[in-house]
Amino acid sequence: MTRVGRAGEPNRLKIAVEDRAPASLVHLEGDVDLNVSPVLRKQLKDLVASRAAMIVVDMSDVPYIDSSGVATLVECLQGVSRYGGKLHLASLRQQTRSVFEISRLDSVFSIFPTVEEALKA
Repeated sequence: MTRVGRAGEPNRLKIAVEDRAPASLVHLEGDVDLNVSPVLRKQLKDLVASRAAMIVVDMSDVPYIDSSGVATLVECLQGVSRYGGKLHLASLRQQTRSVFEISRLDSVFSIFPTVEEALKA
């Protein structure tokens, strides 16, 4: 598990990657913002570089995402699309989901209500 954020911050991002063949499950816990997006970007780039057939990002424990976090996910989506892989987002909270809806990215990303549904798709 990777923990990202400045010392003393109560809501640092935790990143856990689990192999759930044929998918890589990425569980995020905490806010995804400008302070932590570079580490998430690196983690996702590594999965793209390994040509993961499917990346499922579990966002059930993400209360907030800013534009840098969204840009990180867009970059990952572009990367997996280049080699025919899939990126699925799962279990978005309403506040986080509204960011994707307002920006109309809910029609670009494959968003699933649960991780299990995302893994089956």
